[in-house]
Amino acid sequence: MISTFATIAPHLKLSRKVISIDNVGFKFHYRLTFIILLVCTILVTSRSYIGEHIRCMVGGGPTIPEHVINTFCFFTTTFTIVRHLNQTLLEKGIIPHPGIGPLYPDDEVTHHAYYQWVPFVLFFQAVCFYLPHLFWRSWEGGKIKALVDGLQRVLLSRYIRGDEDVTINKDYTIKAMSTLQKKLSTIKIAFLRHIIVNRHWASKMITCEIMNFLNCCLQIYITHVFLGRQFLRLGIDFIHDDFTGAMDSLDIVFPKVTKCHFHKYGASGSIQKHDALCVMALNIINEKIFVFLWFWYCILLTVSILSLLWRLITVCLHSRSNAFNGFVFSTACPGKMNPWDMIVVTNEFYFSDWLFLYYLAKNMEPFLFRKMLLEYIIPEVQSERNSLIYGHEADSDTASLNEKEKLKEEENNDETDDDSLHSIDMESAPSSCLMAVNEKKVKFV
Repeated sequence: MISTFATIAPHLKLSRKVISIDNVGFKFHYRLTFIILLVCTILVTSRSYIGEHIRCMVGGGPTIPEHVINTFCFFTTTFTIVRHLNQTLLEKGIIPHPGIGPLYPDDEVTHHAYYQWVPFVLFFQAVCFYLPHLFWRSWEGGKIKALVDGLQRVLLSRYIRGDEDVTINKDYTIKAMSTLQKKLSTIKIAFLRHIIVNRHWASKMITCEIMNFLNCCLQIYITHVFLGRQFLRLGIDFIHDDFTGAMDSLDIVFPKVTKCHFHKYGASGSIQKHDALCVMALNIINEKIFVFLWFWYCILLTVSILSLLWRLITVCLHSRSNAFNGFVFSTACPGKMNPWDMIVVTNEFYFSDWLFLYYLAKNMEPFLFRKMLLEYIIPEVQSERNSLIYGHEADSDTASLNEKEKLKEEENNDETDDDSLHSIDMESAPSSCLMAVNEKKVKFV
């Protein structure tokens, strides 16, 4: 059993401290559901728990080798007769198994071929649940991890005396302040770049959260179609069934015994039909897997809806409520937050900046985050905003000054024109020109 699950062991290792770039709802999809579906895939493909997946027998002597009929009936579809899915006939002993009995030309039959595809479908669903996380991790690009590491090292370096670096457990090195002072401006620029300029960070995360919800709905529908449109009521029928009779609700979807017809040529060249009875041992595992997945998908769908509702609340309240921001950041970073800092966060931060700051708080040590918020984030954000405001005012003042200088220059030109009227050259001007000049003088007066 240990060797069976050894392939998924790396996915079950949980680190004590990792950088979190998503929320609990995200982890339900790409971590829990992904692992559950991988475990189910391994269970279905393993023979150490159920033996042979299918065993068939044919009456009338050993005319067909057992391995031949087993392989044929597994690769083709087996079937049950709808008319014989009757619990009363089963309890009276008229039929031996649910759906098994004499077959007439007008009888309706249900073919079962899904058992061939169960491991492929489960693995496909596992990949689908992991894809949104893969997209988000690619879009996020390790920004939070790089920035958290850089800011924490800067803040920790302030408590180190001397110019030598300090190495902890041979894996983590805290640079001396003299070393990091040269890189501090780079870290600030990187911080401002991602917390002020990068406006699409939050929209990409919301897109992946919507993808999680839509993917959950899609996988439920795919499973429903895959099981002959009997998956949506599977859990409800399972809850209502008491499992005390000769036939239960799961026998209809996952029959334990089915029929299979094998045709071959006889000794004289005519076609012979062999009616085989097949024991579907694989369905013992399948029914438990899909019943469990029904309940798990209900939980997952609920978590996905709640995640979207929470995201809608954060979008609406992050710029309206100081109390809400105080609650959220106190949850992410245990301890009481400075109310004045929360006022700045509420009034100055776009939602993308707010969400980015939340994940910084979630990944940093509380006292380091508060210190960073007080000494780096709030001053830098206010400085950025003031530079934009004062820069706009300076541009307005410059434009006003230029406009005044232009008006003054026009007035000087007008005075020059008036002075030219009294020049000596006017005496020699023609009378028509003098009349025009006089008209101009009257106009200015």
